[in-house]
Amino acid sequence: MSGNALGALFMCVSMFLFAVEDALFKSVTPGLPPGEATLIFGVTATAIYIALTLNAREPVLHPAILRPTLLIRTFFEIMGRLFFALALAWTPLSVTSAILQAAPLVVTAGAALLLGERVGPARWIAMAIGFAGVILILRPTPDAFRIDALLALAGMVGFAMRDLFTRASPPAVSANQLGVIGCSVIIVAGLIMLPFDPAPPRMPEAGELLRLVLTGSVGAAAYFALTRAMRAGEVSVVAPFRYSRLLVALGFAYVFFGERPDLWTLAGGLLIVTSGIYTLLRARQPLPSQIT
Repeated sequence: MSGNALGALFMCVSMFLFAVEDALFKSVTPGLPPGEATLIFGVTATAIYIALTLNAREPVLHPAILRPTLLIRTFFEIMGRLFFALALAWTPLSVTSAILQAAPLVVTAGAALLLGERVGPARWIAMAIGFAGVILILRPTPDAFRIDALLALAGMVGFAMRDLFTRASPPAVSANQLGVIGCSVIIVAGLIMLPFDPAPPRMPEAGELLRLVLTGSVGAAAYFALTRAMRAGEVSVVAPFRYSRLLVALGFAYVFFGERPDLWTLAGGLLIVTSGIYTLLRARQPLPSQIT
């Protein structure tokens, strides 16, 4: 199997596992406060990555954790985890997952504006179309505006900026060490949410605790598969397979949560995915000024 084929396979596995993680978390939050659920999820995933780091005989926390790029990355990781957890708790899974697919577009725009990467007019147009898809899902009219979707939008921006600053993170920090940082941030997000939970913390029932432990375990496995995907093949070839997550999420939303996405959500998701795939594939083609 070629590196690109292997990377695509791992990416599909990763996106499936992330969709499972989202569905498991969402299944718990109707009964358990979101902050408490996020805290248990984060403790589980962090424990797994600490064990992996120790098994690899690496320091659990790399000294570079205090560098500005990693501190900024951590801030946006907290933002993404905080608002995405709230979106999973209070927003339909189909809406949350559709908006999340705009993250690669935000990363591309951020790379152009903050890192000075060259982005041609066609890709700017594609990104504008993708953001129009987000607007379709939000429906910014007085009688149809989805205020709950703003939680997913804020979470998506946080994750996108995290990914952007991951590019600038020190290469000496291993994937396991980044996993420890990322999962520890889930704990921080849960602690921030606790005072604002609609109900006080309580002892989770056995079924709830089992699902949250599974959420953390599946999330750690998904992160591992994502790392393997990005290292196995070319980014521009492998990255478009991220959109398989939306298909799985829509299926879970339909089967397990009884959601029936309306035409606005489906149309917006289609625009986001189409423009995102075009943007990623366009990245493989050099701009006229780059052709030698």
